[in-house]
Amino acid sequence: MSAQCEVTAKRAAHAPMSLFERWLSLWVFLCIVAGVGLGQLMPAPFQALGRMEVAQVNLPVGLLIWVMIIPMLMKIDFGALHQVREHWKGIGVTLFVNWAVKPFSMALLAWLFIRQWFAPYLPAEQLDSYVAGLILLAAAPCTAMVFVWSRLTGGDPYFTLSQVALNDTIMIFAFAPIVALLLGLSAITVPWATLFTSVVLYIVIPVILAQAWRKALLKRGQARFDATLATLGHASILALLATLVLLFAFQGEAILNQPLIIALLAVPILIQVLFNSTLAYWLNRKVGEKHSVACPSALIGASNFFELAVAAAISLFGFESGAALATVVGVLIEVPVMLLVVKIVNQSKGWYEAGLSAR
Repeated sequence: MSAQCEVTAKRAAHAPMSLFERWLSLWVFLCIVAGVGLGQLMPAPFQALGRMEVAQVNLPVGLLIWVMIIPMLMKIDFGALHQVREHWKGIGVTLFVNWAVKPFSMALLAWLFIRQWFAPYLPAEQLDSYVAGLILLAAAPCTAMVFVWSRLTGGDPYFTLSQVALNDTIMIFAFAPIVALLLGLSAITVPWATLFTSVVLYIVIPVILAQAWRKALLKRGQARFDATLATLGHASILALLATLVLLFAFQGEAILNQPLIIALLAVPILIQVLFNSTLAYWLNRKVGEKHSVACPSALIGASNFFELAVAAAISLFGFESGAALATVVGVLIEVPVMLLVVKIVNQSKGWYEAGLSAR
């Protein structure tokens, strides 16, 4: 293992959970209140922001998304990719759940809940858009936040680092085809050019910029890198909150008319998180991986890169779309649901290791 990979992994293992991460659901709820209120009181400024587009890309949101995503991607050390062979079984489980199960299981859940069981309680004209948002959310596996969840379970930091780096690499090539396939199967038409543009804008370019910036900062020392990342982290938080306020300002009318929308959209997300984390956890036990590998494998299979999902939903369907709202619901329930998964894997450690010893 390179010295830089080792430093990155150790820092990921010991970095404290920030105030923002701990209370993410509260901040999102406050953004809902602020966005809905401001959107009703001052609709003109928000409409003006919504019209600031070039090639279907909203410029203010595009800028905010970059400020959100780039600090997250700077934490990823792609030099850790060579480590995947050390825990190839756990990596295999992670990739299977992330790319062969997760997006497709969400597409099924979205069809069942949104188009069938909950359809009478949701706006008919937004049903397709809600389904699309849920698919976008499931097609983007978690990146930086998984370091937090892994740390809370005593997860192997080197495995966590390598699987995140590998997932990000795959996402560059797989996100657009999987989304296009599932939206096509759901009879939702999305222009390939628009989807490709979203991938380039919100994955490819940020990855290149983040890694170039990371390399330049590390040449000036680890202390400089850490200080810059801490500053950028604050900017990333503010950008996320500002984006959520904008989204809910446009979604205010729908939420006020049907306040149960958020709760209904949360149901398939919750089921999908619990299903995929349980599947990954169980499969790791079956293949004989240790508990410290099974935990981050299960957690990255359950959580989402919601910054990317929000960006893609806005780019493809617009601020006022059900797709944008559905991805934001994923942000709202991220922390409490993932903390529940953390508690489950921690409390079941005895059961997990008993199964390994019986092999």
